[in-house]
Amino acid sequence: MAINNGIFTILQQTNILDAQEVKLASELAMSGGISPIAAVCQLKPELTSFKIMKVISKFYGIPILDINAYNLDFMPQGVLPTNLIINNKILPLVSRDKRLKLAVVDPTNKELFDSITFKTGLAIDMVLVDEQQLSMVINQNSSNYFTTIHLDEDALGGIEFADDVSADNDMVNSGDDDQPIVKFVHKMIFDAVQQGASDIHFEPYEKTYRVRYRIDGVLSEIATPPQALKDKVAARIKVVSKLDISERRIPQDGRLRLSLSHNQIIDFRVSTLPTSFGEKIVLRILDRKSASLGIEALGFEPKQREVIMDTINRPYGMALVTGPTGSGKTVTLYTCLNLLNDSSRNISTAEDPIEIPLAGINQVAINEKTGLNFGVALRAFLRQDPDVIMVGEIRDKDTAEMAIKAAQTGHLVLSTLHTNDAPSALTRLVSMGIPTYNVGDAILTIIAQRLVRKLCPKCKKLAKLDATALLNAGFSQEDVDSGFQPYLPVGCHACHNTGYKGRVGVFEVMPISDELKRLILLNVTSVELAAQARKEGVLSLRQSGLVKVKQGLTSIAEVEANTNE
Repeated sequence: MAINNGIFTILQQTNILDAQEVKLASELAMSGGISPIAAVCQLKPELTSFKIMKVISKFYGIPILDINAYNLDFMPQGVLPTNLIINNKILPLVSRDKRLKLAVVDPTNKELFDSITFKTGLAIDMVLVDEQQLSMVINQNSSNYFTTIHLDEDALGGIEFADDVSADNDMVNSGDDDQPIVKFVHKMIFDAVQQGASDIHFEPYEKTYRVRYRIDGVLSEIATPPQALKDKVAARIKVVSKLDISERRIPQDGRLRLSLSHNQIIDFRVSTLPTSFGEKIVLRILDRKSASLGIEALGFEPKQREVIMDTINRPYGMALVTGPTGSGKTVTLYTCLNLLNDSSRNISTAEDPIEIPLAGINQVAINEKTGLNFGVALRAFLRQDPDVIMVGEIRDKDTAEMAIKAAQTGHLVLSTLHTNDAPSALTRLVSMGIPTYNVGDAILTIIAQRLVRKLCPKCKKLAKLDATALLNAGFSQEDVDSGFQPYLPVGCHACHNTGYKGRVGVFEVMPISDELKRLILLNVTSVELAAQARKEGVLSLRQSGLVKVKQGLTSIAEVEANTNE
């Protein structure tokens, strides 16, 4: 019999028992197979069960009920299974207005009551009853009142999980006894994938617990499970992600994999963060299909595609992709790698972390704790006869110098940098300490990018903007004279009333011309570099976004929200 030490703790804190008596009572309960209250009464005959109940009642603020005076005809039927009632000495008394009044002997069993709340959807109001009286009532009336009680956990949890969903890491058949929690976590993950979410947030707060999906770059609340379940949900996710479930003081990072079908495998990057009210967990969804969409599907304009294809087919040099976190840089890099990936090339990548496994490519996961940083990985790559090198991110001077050196010594290098636009990437490298002559010599092309939401094709409608509004938005007089009008988001069932469905990239693709190289050597500002790029016909992010507006793919508001100009 499992002994709940909660009652012993209360009695010790209220000076009813000392530490030695708690130890003796616990051993007595374990060896005799009796409850904690019965063990305490045996150990200290002067304590009656009623006296112990009064202490517990005062400690928890729970009223005491004489169960013998209760009319079982009012007991709700079919709420809890017979074995749960008998094994845990509990009794449902009244179910009304989403609340369940429950007679209990031991109110310290928090996990049990959280589980009942989750399974039934009813908030619990407890009353304290005498153990012997409750046992007698249950035994005398089990045949009359409890035989019809049945628990269908699938129906009770309100969760249906597709039959074809299986998983690695024993995700589905893990042997976890708390199946409602398992199914809840699975449902949240499965629904997120089905709805096209990029991230799942499990967020505990002081009095609430919520689950949010990031869909098309926007977070929206999906579910508010009972706040008491936060630890169980966190433990379940950490188990399948092979994280330390006992460690709640520091952030942890892990991975898990879900197989939705024989042809669709989804990887997840898992991140935990200790907050004031529990562990926040974020799952980043890494769909392998996104890495093989093809360059046409990303949103590049025809001239931009030509520049990129010319760049990645060069034997050496560097291509940089810039933009904030979540702007799709990784997908762009992986798309380029897929175009280069054939048996004639040796391709190596250094990533932190590896987001999507790519067959035929040597992918190295950065591990700062062991000293394996980007600079170390790059040095090792150069001794491995590489043709193409991808560096997940240039963060410091050492990595930048190694990447530039590799680009100048016969290797094609792809990498990312956190800057707002393409010209700023050049000045950022110079500010890191890279000589201007090396920057101008090594860089072939810089791609700045953002993701904007696409208008829902089923409900978008034409706007009626005057000429001044169009000109202020950045459109030309020629566009205004042609009678052009942009589309506006409306909202319908297909797009969940947001007016948008899916995302597309807007890009600034800047090849490094001879004139730009000359300006780099002069160490000019990013503003002067941008002005020269415009003279050469390079579209800025805003201009590229307005092209998408003219194509009817997105709205002016969405472009303005995601580009600075």
